[in-house]
Amino acid sequence: MPEGPSIIILREAMQQFKGLTVIDASCNDLTLDTGLLIGRPIINFKSWGKHFLICFPDFTVRIHMMMFGSYRINSHTAKPARLHLRFEDGELNFYACLLHLITEPLDEIYDWEADVMSQKWNPKKAIRKMKEHPGLLICDALMDQQIFSGVGNIIKNEVLFRTHIHPLSAVNKLPPARLNAVVNEAVNYSFEFLKWKKAGVLKRHWEAYNKTICPRDHVAFIKRDTGKSHRTSFYCEVCMKLYD
Repeated sequence: MPEGPSIIILREAMQQFKGLTVIDASCNDLTLDTGLLIGRPIINFKSWGKHFLICFPDFTVRIHMMMFGSYRINSHTAKPARLHLRFEDGELNFYACLLHLITEPLDEIYDWEADVMSQKWNPKKAIRKMKEHPGLLICDALMDQQIFSGVGNIIKNEVLFRTHIHPLSAVNKLPPARLNAVVNEAVNYSFEFLKWKKAGVLKRHWEAYNKTICPRDHVAFIKRDTGKSHRTSFYCEVCMKLYD
């Protein structure tokens, strides 16, 4: 599943279509009435965490890439696109994604302060939200998009490894300094992810995600589905402390 930094890259790549009018559109699963889009200009592209937002004058099309979503710019595959947008000079195609029409103002839908890569990101608010759920596990907190919008399983694993925190640690048991470290590292790693992804070297920098041996202690990582999200965690029981 694309994480926040990958959606930032998508948003940046789409800027060439800002201000253009859609002259044709289709949706292969009919979840979106594409007749609404034809003849309408795209006024902006935005993102919130893992959500990519195509903004029209009176509504927004939300795209969630899910696990296997992809896109093509000025090209297409033989398979019909989930969403196809054509312009006078160019086309956009999105595949294997979820579409949703938003008619409300985006400020009523999204908490921009929850997006770890937004200029409006509010670390104090993230800590406050976590403390409102004292039984929350840190692995679930990092995957909660209302707290850390844009953080996915790669970032979760790398942040916990960097901060030496076991994924099954309870939020209310973490010392304030450790909780602050998680919040700060979620942002730091997200921007490093963005840099490495653009350079095509992201996987070279993984220290925990999809790894079998801890690079600090040279012992086997534990690989286990953890928390309510049941997403895979990779952790070292030597150097990652369990706060319970």
